[in-house]
Amino acid sequence: MLRLCITIFLSAFLLFQVQPLIGRYILPWFGGGPAVWTACMLFFQLLLLVGYAYAHLISSRLKRKPQAWLHVALLAVSLWFLPIEPDTSWKPLAADKPTGHILALLLATVGMPYVLLSSTAPLIQRWFSLTYPRQSPYRLYALSNAGSLLALLTYPFAMEPNLALGTQVSAWSVAFAVFVILCGWSALRFSLRPTSARSQDTVEDANPSDPTPAWSTIVLWLGLAAMGSVMLLATTNQMCQEVAVIPFLWVLPLSIYLLTFIISFERERWYRRRSSGILLAASAVAAVIVLTGGAFVPLWIQVFVHALTVFACCMSCHGELARAKPHPRHLTLFCLAVAAGGALGGTFVALGAPRLFSGYSEYHLGLAGCAGLVLIAWYRDGVTNASARRAADWWARAGVAYVLMALVLFYQTHRRTRDALALSRNFYGVLRLDERTDFAGAKLTLTHGRIVHGYQYQDPDKTLWPTSYYGHDSGVGLTLTNHPNRQAGNSHGNGLRVGIIGLGAGTVAAYGRAHDYLRFYEINPDVVRYSEEYFTYRSASPARIDVVLGDARIQMEREITDGSPQLLDILLVDAFSSDAIPVHLITRESAELYWKHLKTDGVLLFHISNRSLDLAPVTRALAESCACEAVRIESPADEARGASKATWVVVTRNQNFLAADAIRSAAAPWSDDDQPPLLWTDDYAALWQVLKFDRDE
Repeated sequence: MLRLCITIFLSAFLLFQVQPLIGRYILPWFGGGPAVWTACMLFFQLLLLVGYAYAHLISSRLKRKPQAWLHVALLAVSLWFLPIEPDTSWKPLAADKPTGHILALLLATVGMPYVLLSSTAPLIQRWFSLTYPRQSPYRLYALSNAGSLLALLTYPFAMEPNLALGTQVSAWSVAFAVFVILCGWSALRFSLRPTSARSQDTVEDANPSDPTPAWSTIVLWLGLAAMGSVMLLATTNQMCQEVAVIPFLWVLPLSIYLLTFIISFERERWYRRRSSGILLAASAVAAVIVLTGGAFVPLWIQVFVHALTVFACCMSCHGELARAKPHPRHLTLFCLAVAAGGALGGTFVALGAPRLFSGYSEYHLGLAGCAGLVLIAWYRDGVTNASARRAADWWARAGVAYVLMALVLFYQTHRRTRDALALSRNFYGVLRLDERTDFAGAKLTLTHGRIVHGYQYQDPDKTLWPTSYYGHDSGVGLTLTNHPNRQAGNSHGNGLRVGIIGLGAGTVAAYGRAHDYLRFYEINPDVVRYSEEYFTYRSASPARIDVVLGDARIQMEREITDGSPQLLDILLVDAFSSDAIPVHLITRESAELYWKHLKTDGVLLFHISNRSLDLAPVTRALAESCACEAVRIESPADEARGASKATWVVVTRNQNFLAADAIRSAAAPWSDDDQPPLLWTDDYAALWQVLKFDRDE
C-alpha cells in the first residue's frame, strides 16, 4: 500500500511541477504574454484527458497481466523523451498561429511522459480498489491532488529562485526516471495477484447493484468540471494581463483549483452548500466591482478578489462533483469525464473565446456558468427539505438573484465593447480603437487591454505631435532630439539609426527626419494593421521605416546569427501589453543582446511607467552588468500637448550625450529611498522585490 501511495504522490508532483517549468522555458519564445500559459494549460488538459482515457480503456478492456505489461512497456519507451528540454529549433519563425506551434512543441517534448503521469492516478486508484476492496480509493484522489499542490507551491518559492532552468530540467528528468521504476514495479506486482482474487474481482465488477451512471449524470460531471476549468484559466488571464506573466501568477489560481479538489474529495462534510453558495454570491459581487474599477483598484485587492472568486467557483463545482461521484467500479469513467470537462473548458478559453469575443468575456461567462450549474445540481439533488410551497418560493428567489447577476455581467461585457471604432482580439491580447476628445482636441486612441498604446490628434496641424509617453520632455523625446549624432548626422546625410521594441500607434516616427532609419519590432500583427489603417505617424514621417513582425528578442538573435547587427544609435524598449511586462525583454541576457546591435556610444532606453511594478532597480542592474551609467528621466503630464506622465531609464556609456544640458537638467537623481539594483536573468526574475504597494503612477 505504501508503494502505491508513494507512486501516485510522485506522479502527481511531477505532473504539476512540469507545467510551470516547461511554460517558463518557452514563455520568451512566444512574446511572454498570458496566452502562452493558456495554450500550455490547454495542452496539459488535453493530454490529461488522453491519459485518463488510456487508463479507463486498459483497466476496463484488458486483464491484469496484459494491462500491466503494456503499461510497463510504455513507461520504458517514455524514457526516450528525457531530458525534457525543448530544442531551440522550435523557436517560432513568425508570429502567426502560435497556439498550434506551442501545442506541437509540447507534444514533441513532454507528450508521452505527461500522458503516462496523468494516467497514474486513475490506474493506481483502480488497482488499489481491487487490492483493498474494503477501503475507498477516493482518499488516493486527495493524496494525488496534495502532491500536485505541493509541486505548484514549491516551484515559485523553491525551484525557480534557486535552480537554473537547465538544472530544473535535469532534476525533473531524474525524478521521472525514479517514477518509471516505482510505477513499473507496482504494475508488475499487480499482475502477479493470485487467481482467486481475480475471480473475486470479476464478481465484484459484475455487481448489478452498481449500475452505470446515467447520461444526465455524466453530462453534469462534464459541465461542473468545465466551469471550474474556465474560471481557472479566465482568472489567470485576468491577473497576468495586468501585472506580469510569471509562474507565481500561474500557480496561485491553479493551486486554489487543486485545493478545492482536495477539500471536496478528502471529506464529504467539508463541502457545505449553504456556506459555499453565500461565498460564491459575495465573491461574484466583489469581482464585478473590481472589474469595473479596472487598473485603478490596488494590485493586492485585485489579486485577493480574483483568488477568492476562483476559490468560490471551483469549491462549488468540485463540491458538487464529489457529491455526485459514482461507486469505485466506475472510478475511471468518472475521472475520464472530469478530465474531458477540464479539456472542454480549456479549449473554450484558449481557442474559442479569442474567436467568439472581442474582449476578455470568458471570466464573466464563467461566473454565470458556475452559478447556473451549481443551482442545477442543487435542484437535481433536491436541496430543499421544505414544503412544496416554501421550496417554490426559495427557488423563485434564487432564480431572480441569478438572472440579476447574469444581467449585470452581460452589461459589463457590453459596456467594455460598445462605442468602439474597432475591436480585435488575438493570441497577444485585446486591441480597441476609440475616438476621444481632450484639451487639445479630437484624437484616435489605441488601447491594449487597459493601457493606452498611443493616440494621434486629428487636427492637421497636430497629427505629428509626439503624444502619450513620447512627448518632447520625455526620455525618448530628449534622447532623439539631443543625441550627439543628430547634428552630425544631418550634416553628413547619414541620420540616426533607431530601433524600437513595441510599435503601438507608431508615435516615435513623429521624431523621424530625412536620412533617419527607424526599425520597429512588433509581435502582434493586429497592432501593425491598426497603425497602418488608422494612424499616419509612419506614413507621414520623412524617415525610412521598417517593421519586423515577431518577438523582438528572437528576431534580434537571428539577425546576429545571420551576421546582420543593426549598428543602432538608439534602442527603445517599450513592449508592455496592458500593465503586464514581458520579463524576457529586461533580463541580463536581453541587455547583452541589445548591445550587440548598438554602437559603442549608443543609447539604450527602457520605458518603466507601471502601476504595479517599480522596474527602476532592474534597469539600474542591467546598466551595471553592461558597464554603463543609468539615468532616470521623469516627465510630467502636459495636457496642452497631449503628453502623459512617463518614466524612462537611459542606459549608456556616451558621456557626451549625458553631458548635454537638456539631459542633465531632466535627470532625476537616484536617492537612498530608491531600491538598490536588482538583476533579472532568464533563469529568475524576482517580482516580489519590485511590487508597488501605493498607486503613485
